[in-house]
Amino acid sequence: MPASFVGVADYGAFVVAILVFLAIPGPGNLALITSTGKGGIAGGLAATLGVIAGDQVLLWAAVAGVSALMAAYPAAFHAVQGVGALYLAWLGFKMLLAKPGAAPLLQLKAGHYFRQTFIITLFNPKAIVFYLAFFPLFVDPLQHQGIKTFGVMAGTIAGLTFLYGLAAVLLTWKLAKQLRDNPKISMVLQKAAGLFLIAFGVKLALSR
Repeated sequence: MPASFVGVADYGAFVVAILVFLAIPGPGNLALITSTGKGGIAGGLAATLGVIAGDQVLLWAAVAGVSALMAAYPAAFHAVQGVGALYLAWLGFKMLLAKPGAAPLLQLKAGHYFRQTFIITLFNPKAIVFYLAFFPLFVDPLQHQGIKTFGVMAGTIAGLTFLYGLAAVLLTWKLAKQLRDNPKISMVLQKAAGLFLIAFGVKLALSR
């Protein structure tokens, strides 16, 4: 069995797991793409920081034992799912019903992108599952070093998320430049993103 690193069981596998979860399509990736398309590189980087902040909240919530609380009180978890489903569906409907030439759903303010992506991350079932169920599997119970172990895990997740977000933002920005001269394509993509969010919200609601 691979040796642990500062109490993290199989650190290499932990890194690979993070990268795989980051690459799985979901609201977080959509937020990065949308924010970059609307707010440029600054908007995309702000969204990336929003993802990191949301991840850190979920991680330390897991450390504090929220997973045990939700296991003991399933209604609390269902409430989180319900709020997340409503928010994602509301966001999707706004994107779907937007008129050509209307003000963008995501305003061109870095703070706005950060807040919105932060909220999306908190209610992202992919992130919730990782931090409340999958994440604890990488904690070595025999060599665990308390806050130091969780600090290493938190730093690793934040660093990898930033690098992934930076790559996604730069790639999206390069492609977005080619779409600016064709607003019809941008509108189609926005409506497709809206449908995706609505579908994701429905899926989250039905999983309760």
